Amino acid sequence: MTTSFYGSVVRALVQRVTEARVTVDGDVVGEIGAGLCVLVGVAHDDTREIAQKVATKVANVRVFDDGDGVMNLSVLDTGGAVLVVSQFTLYGDANKGRRPAWSAAAPPEVAEPLVDAFTHALAATGVPIATGRFRAEMQVALVNDGPVTLMVES
Repeated sequence: MTTSFYGSVVRALVQRVTEARVTVDGDVVGEIGAGLCVLVGVAHDDTREIAQKVATKVANVRVFDDGDGVMNLSVLDTGGAVLVVSQFTLYGDANKGRRPAWSAAAPPEVAEPLVDAFTHALAATGVPIATGRFRAEMQVALVNDGPVTLMVES
């Protein structure tokens, strides 16, 4: 596995939701009911293999309750959907000063194919997928269920 100079890999901020949608210029471009809203960030040296590995983890992470109220089920087990939203700001660094630095985030020409690879790998597991729009000003609305939110990396 390759890691970047910044010591980072594809990041997926996973939120269990009862519903989620992405709007661009007033139009809904992606929408799901119960499932996961996943914000995906990509670093400079990330690869398709890393993106696919993280997608497999997301599909199989057990964050849904079973009949006993224990988080033992994945989105695959529940038949839920996933809303994938590209999010370069997951690599924002606010350690110095008041303005975050974005230098750890991959440039768009590197990130877009890797976010697409993540999305395709997730779809290949059989999970219904909706997406935002890369490089667009998006408004993301969701109802976080639980709340349950975690970071998944390879």
